[in-house]
Amino acid sequence: MAVTPTTDEFIVIGGGIGGLGTALALAHAGRQVRVLERAPVFGEVGAGIQLAPNATRLLRQWGLLDRLVDAGLAPRHLVLADARTGRELNRLDLTGPFLDRYLAPYVVAHRRDLLDLLLDAAVRAGARLEPDREVHCVEPGPDAVEIGCADGRRYRARAVIAADGLHSRFRALLSTDEPICSGYVAYRGAIPIEQASRTADLDDVVAFVGPGMHFVQYALRGGSYYNQVAVFRSERYRQGDPDWGDPAELHAVFSRACPHVRDAVRSIRTEQRWPMYDREPIDTWVLGGRMTLLGDAAHPMLQYLAQGACQALEDAAALAAAVDRHLPAGPVDADAPVQAALAAFAHDRAPRTARVQRNARTWGDIWHVDGLAATLRDDVLAHRGPTDYRATDWLFGHTPGQRASSPAGPVVERDEAR
Repeated sequence: MAVTPTTDEFIVIGGGIGGLGTALALAHAGRQVRVLERAPVFGEVGAGIQLAPNATRLLRQWGLLDRLVDAGLAPRHLVLADARTGRELNRLDLTGPFLDRYLAPYVVAHRRDLLDLLLDAAVRAGARLEPDREVHCVEPGPDAVEIGCADGRRYRARAVIAADGLHSRFRALLSTDEPICSGYVAYRGAIPIEQASRTADLDDVVAFVGPGMHFVQYALRGGSYYNQVAVFRSERYRQGDPDWGDPAELHAVFSRACPHVRDAVRSIRTEQRWPMYDREPIDTWVLGGRMTLLGDAAHPMLQYLAQGACQALEDAAALAAAVDRHLPAGPVDADAPVQAALAAFAHDRAPRTARVQRNARTWGDIWHVDGLAATLRDDVLAHRGPTDYRATDWLFGHTPGQRASSPAGPVVERDEAR
């Protein structure tokens, strides 16, 4: 068994967006960091991803924003429309006033493009990335953590960050909770633009919302690809059918949609389905003072606010800031600075991410209502102007570790527990 000596090193378990973002943030802060990924290669499944200003401001700090915009697209509006009639309900302007307020753009990109940028930047910053390393044990000690892999390799680190996703095996060391199935399922994928049967305005991100279903469309890679996401509540799940949410049920549910949505769903990819899960927020993220959860391992959320990756990147920046405040560079004999850094990180992040998790659930409920509730929703949206950002300030205006600006200036705030 090989033990890797690490005097001033962090080990990150998981090489997704949260794990690589954390490696980059720590390496930028001058820390030694190693990422252990169980897959044979670093990669990302899925299709499009939406990144709000609370994430793109961080990507700018790390020198990646311009490259991401070049690889993706900066839409002009977020649009909500009625899935049954196609009628527009509301639009949010993402151009001048939005940029002035949040100091960074809203960007859509392919998940793989974002991951590749993070991976390349992390390596350039000095992070060590090791695929095909399945971690099976983490043993915090008084002055270090021992990490054991399935292939017999062992590592020794000052602290460990578990960024191993929704089904995190290391969360089980802190909580007995399990993922919660929403009863909704998603089909998603990016296709060449010429294969899309129906497209919305290519400058917009459009969500068609309706009773128990929604459909999202937006362009990627400068308009050469088109991302589509179809989500619906499965009646067969409620009935206990193990084959719930299959393509036949997808098309049956969306047969009630308007022609635009109904036709577009026919071109969506159905090789893989994504049942939608989250978990209840937990307050305790730190084990033994030397291991912390991060990203979906700490706070998996439903997709309705498009904040999963954004919150993981916020985590990365907040952790690096906490380490910088509490943990001197170089050898440290006492474990108190490590404990202080991880405790400060979790204390800062847990209330913020819990709020996002709960709001994501609520926003999903609002999208999927019917009857009088839908009428009331539509009336509220109709009276919200395209530059009314009051509902998004708490979400898009947050920057980890930064204090609120003047009310007359840009809205970039440090979120507190509320």
